[in-house]
Amino acid sequence: MKVRVQFYAQLRDLTRVESVDADLADGVNVSTLLQELYLKFPALRVHDQTILVGVGVEFVDRNYIIKTGDEIAIMPPVQGG
Repeated sequence: MKVRVQFYAQLRDLTRVESVDADLADGVNVSTLLQELYLKFPALRVHDQTILVGVGVEFVDRNYIIKTGDEIAIMPPVQGG
């Protein structure tokens, strides 16, 4: 299945891309997607403990099963100011 992965803030700077299309097997969860992204963008791995993942307008945990057509947002922790 195909999903679009979008990167935000400093994570976009690290990957040097705004988004990528990922081709995943059915039943893959967010954790597996992140591991694949770390292979493609090794600089992201340093931020593993703080990365937030959203699908649509909701934050999801790493056990979330990705569905066809999901748009995945990879972002740093939300900061107020």
